[in-house]
Amino acid sequence: MERSTQPQPEAAFEPLRPMLLRIAYRMLGSVADAEDAVQEAFLRWLDADRQAVREPEAFLRRVVTRLCLDTLKSARRRRETYVGPWLPEPTLESEVEDEADDITLPLMLALERLSPLERAAFLLHDVFGVSFDEIADTIGREPAACRQLASRARQHVRGERPRFRVSKQRGLEIATAFFAASRAGDMAELRELLAADVTTYADGGGRVPATREPVEGREAVLALHSSLARLFARRMSTLVRYAFVNGLPGFVTIEEGSTLQTTALEIEDDRIVAIYVVRNPDKLRRLGAPLVQ
Repeated sequence: MERSTQPQPEAAFEPLRPMLLRIAYRMLGSVADAEDAVQEAFLRWLDADRQAVREPEAFLRRVVTRLCLDTLKSARRRRETYVGPWLPEPTLESEVEDEADDITLPLMLALERLSPLERAAFLLHDVFGVSFDEIADTIGREPAACRQLASRARQHVRGERPRFRVSKQRGLEIATAFFAASRAGDMAELRELLAADVTTYADGGGRVPATREPVEGREAVLALHSSLARLFARRMSTLVRYAFVNGLPGFVTIEEGSTLQTTALEIEDDRIVAIYVVRNPDKLRRLGAPLVQ
């Protein structure tokens, strides 16, 4: 009896898992939902006629994308009733890690404004280099229609790609200065760090205290931090680490009430143009366990 040369399903799947997770996370903005989609894809891979699959990578990419499109339908309904600004679940990168596909937090927010099909076409083609023929097979549209979807998406997100990327070292220097000035209540130093049109977004999800609307303009952001300084005087933040949060320089802290928090800074011309704060514990559960051990 001949021994089958067909590789074990896990052996073919596991090398592709990181790529599939990157696609799913960028489609959904949630690590938990991305992991669920990839695990479901694995179960479908186990049930598939794998001998008939000529390109496992393309097959699994299609499965994950279709699962994400289904998930986005319900996710969008949930976000319509979300309390306060919605931000993607934070992910951390090491200082030396490259963000090869250039998907930073502002671009992920821009993707939220796209239709699910535009989002899929743009990510698969512009970020992951998938052909329009494969995209057409994945989303059930003609290749020409997929080109139009990606083109429309590209126009919508064009302004969200950084024109002049701040170096990692300089980004961490500014994050360090921002943390020190904001926690010490040094408004003069903060003023020097902030752009005139800076905006602060805080995602508490209705679970913990956070501003319900974006705070726009340097004076308004300074006023916010002036009030926060009184809280810090009572109990100072515990700095867990400086990090790159969704591709942006920032830091992880533990705040009053043992609340884990990430802060990410969008920087242009050495000034902070946006501050993204995630406090929703549902989005920090996976991040928190390894950080606070």
